[in-house]
Parts: sequence; C-alpha cells; structure tokens
Amino acid sequence: MSSLDKQSVRAEFDTIKASFKKLSKRDAPSPEMVALINALFLLFNIVLSIFLEKHTKKTSANSSIPSSQSEEDETTPKKKGKSAKQKKEKLLVSGNTRTVETVEISQVLKCKFCGCDLSNVSCAHIERRTQIDIIFEKTVVHVDAEVKNCPSCSTTTKGSYPSNMPGPLQYGNGIKSYVIQLLVMQMMSLNRVSKMLVSLIGNLISEATLLSYLMKLHLALEPWETSTKETLISSDCINVDETSLKVNKTNNWIHVHSSGDITLKFLHKKRGKEAIEGIGIIPKYEGVIVHDCWASYLSYKHCSHGLCGSHLLRELAFIIDVHSYKWARNMKRLLKYTCRMVAHREAKCLNEKSLEKLYRCYEKILAQAHNELPEIPRKTTKRRGKIAKSDAHNLCERLQTHKDAVLLFAKLAYVSFTNNRAERDLRMSKVKQKVSGCFRVEKYAKAYCRISSYLQTMKNKGINPMIAVELALEGKFEL
Repeated sequence: MSSLDKQSVRAEFDTIKASFKKLSKRDAPSPEMVALINALFLLFNIVLSIFLEKHTKKTSANSSIPSSQSEEDETTPKKKGKSAKQKKEKLLVSGNTRTVETVEISQVLKCKFCGCDLSNVSCAHIERRTQIDIIFEKTVVHVDAEVKNCPSCSTTTKGSYPSNMPGPLQYGNGIKSYVIQLLVMQMMSLNRVSKMLVSLIGNLISEATLLSYLMKLHLALEPWETSTKETLISSDCINVDETSLKVNKTNNWIHVHSSGDITLKFLHKKRGKEAIEGIGIIPKYEGVIVHDCWASYLSYKHCSHGLCGSHLLRELAFIIDVHSYKWARNMKRLLKYTCRMVAHREAKCLNEKSLEKLYRCYEKILAQAHNELPEIPRKTTKRRGKIAKSDAHNLCERLQTHKDAVLLFAKLAYVSFTNNRAERDLRMSKVKQKVSGCFRVEKYAKAYCRISSYLQTMKNKGINPMIAVELALEGKFEL
C-alpha cells in the first residue's frame, strides 16, 4: 500500500477477501481451513474498525466536541445577513431611564437655484435624520432628620428615616440592578465593575459590597425558585443537560432544566444520580425528558425519554467518515427528512400512517446495519469485562434499544428533535468561566446559578433584566 488511510486499508482488505473466495472455489480447501481464515477475517475486521475510529479526528461536526475546541474548517461558507444577536429585542425599558426627544426643523426660505422666496410655500414632505446619545445622570436624595429638645421634659426627639436608608450612605436599586446585570449577564469581573462605577457616579464601591448585592438578590429569589420548580414539574416536556464548573479549583456541575420560557440551573458536586436526587425535579417528574442519552437520566423509568437528534446526527457523521457504511447514511437521511417533515406539519407531529411507515424504514435500516457490521466474537475466556466494540456497534445498539425515544419527536408535538434549548442555557456559564475563571466560594457559584436562571427566564418572557432585578429586590417578581 502506497498510503495508509481508511480508504486504502478498506480497499486492500476487500481485495484480499475477494482473492480468497476465488482461491477457495478453484482449489477447494478443507472446511477447517475455510473456518480458520474466515475467523481471521472477522477478527481483522473488528480490529480495523476500532483502529480507524481511534485514528479519525473528531470535530464539532461529527461528535459532541464544542466548536471552540475544533479547528476552523476553511470549506465552511461564511454566514451572510444579520445574526440573531443583531436583531432588535422587544424588551421593556428600565424604569430609572427617561428619553428626552427634541425635533429641530431645517427651514427652506429660498430656492437654491433661482433664489425665489419660499417662506410662504407649503412643505411637500419631510426627510428626517436622527442622532441618539446618552448622558449619565446621578440622582442624590438627602433626608435630613430634625432633632428637637422638648421644653417640657428636656428629652431629645429625632425624626425617622425611610426603611430603605438604614445607614449614613445607601445606594438605590438602580445601581444594584446595574451591578448585578454587569456581573451575571455581562460576566464582568468585580474589579472592572467597581472601576466603571467610579467613572459613572464618582463613588468607589468595594468588591465586598458588590458581592452583598448578589447575595441579597439570591436570598430574595428563593421563593421564586421554589414556585418555578413546581411549575416545571407540571410541564409536559423538559430539556435537561449538565456541564462542569470550577469552584475553588474543584470540578462541580451545573444541571439545567428548561421548559417553555422557564430556565432553572442548580449547582452540585456530582454529575450523576446523586445530583439528580438532590435537585429533586426528575424524581417527581412524569412527563418527557429530552437529553443526550446520559445513563443517569435513563435510569428513571417512571417518565418518558427523548434523545437529542443533534448528538445522533453527529455520531452518524463520524461513522460515515470512518467506515462509509450505507446504513449510517440512510439513518442520517431518515432523521433529517423526518425532522423537516414534522417542522412543516401544522400539527408538528406525524399521523398514525406516517408513523408506521417511519418505524418500518427505521427497522429496515437497522437490519441493514446488522448485515454491514462485523459480528462480535463470543467471549472465550473467564476474564472480567466486556468485549471491545466499535463506535458503530455501540451506536447501532443504542438506536435499537431506544428507538421509541429517538422517534418520540415525530409522535408528540411538544417534544423537540434536539436538546439545543438546554445546551444554549448552559453556554453562557462556560463563557463566564472562560472569562472570569472559577468561583472561589461555593455560595457565590450557587447565587450565580439562581440569579442567571431568573434573568434568563425573565428575558424569555420579554422583561428587561434590569427591571427584573429591581422587581426582585422589592419583592414584586411574578411567582
């Protein structure tokens, strides 16, 4: 072989098998020799499958590796047009802002060509140009309490202060909401937020005070989190996922539960079933859970399961890259076609006749997979452990075992094809860790999860995050 790659190795292997078949027909070897050679071919096929999978590079297109850890593909066309972030969001304006709008008229008094007087001529139409600017304004409210001495009993009486001014110097909810917005949503560091406030209001607020604002909102949102958790448990379908987060240089896990406009994130030291039991949503839930086939989720049999189609498509793409199996191409084509068909249906699901046809095609492709994949040899020794299988075998077994979960999106309208909703809700947590580093104290990491859950939920409802923080600090958030 002049070059060692998957195409040349496969081609050489097929050539050897074809040559052996021709020799067998011509020379008629003994049955024992044929059985021995076929066993060697089977063993080599399995070793070749595992070898090619181990030496095929995984990217974000054929695996669950994030795009940030994959090299840029030069063949990928650049996106044109406005992205979703560039589109205007219809959010309410914060209550502590005001708009001062003025209109100036540029009059036309005479014709610029002939000099004729146009002061009494009516205007045909108006062309407008607009300039928008901001001016920062600091409001300072002083409350002077009178102190009087009683002439009758000689006692001193002092006027009372408002309940929101317990000390000599206080900062209003507008500053607090702005600080929390910068720390949580914009992922700025404490030092940078403190310096920014100096440039805006001329006062230096310590980092400890900024953290106290976070903890105050964290405690205020406790009843909201409890009520939202109950609402989430009663929903028809939830998307769940988890990702790692460093807390004091130790690996912790953020678990997200999303449904509709609700997003809830919880921090736990474990990733698996212990964390799920500690959070307490899935053990009480009886609807449909959409996830990425994590074994800890599948252990709960009292609820239905839906598998993420994006993960399956990427795994199928990897199998196609390595082996060029026809069954993998057909399965990928079937899932993508079904997704498009469901999306274009008004009911967002398939009828019984279409579902029966879908299941027949699905089973036919799996039967094709069993014919294409090499057989797994039986275990001959008493050593513990399972026989090594290729990724293609594992994916085929998963598609066979969980076929109802794979195709549930075509049966129920409220079940999504992918688990992208939960992954999007977790994405900014990874960005924050990348920008600001790990959390030093666990309570601040838990506060971040609860506050970011609240702000994401309010944003999904169309409420400005700064307004949402002010409402929560005043105890007026919607439960």
